[in-house]
Amino acid sequence: MSVTKEKKSELIASFKTSEQDNGGSAASQVAILTERIRNLTEHMKNNHNDEHSKRGLLLMVNRRKKLLAYIKNKNVSEYEELIKKLGLRK
Repeated sequence: MSVTKEKKSELIASFKTSEQDNGGSAASQVAILTERIRNLTEHMKNNHNDEHSKRGLLLMVNRRKKLLAYIKNKNVSEYEELIKKLGLRK
């Protein structure tokens, strides 16, 4: 259900913004949150009465929303590239 270390480091490597980025950049955080949200969404399909996981899912979605708003305010082209790469929004 959770994101493995290997998957997390793979996401950081593909979304890092500089050579020193170890997952702290907004783009890396959004990528990791997206993967966690997808995993938790699958869990919720089978366990729809799991209120604790539902709350965690909502918190992650809101955190990702705030990070995406930050990226959009900072650099619109980077934002558009990121949502395209992650497959978010139509």
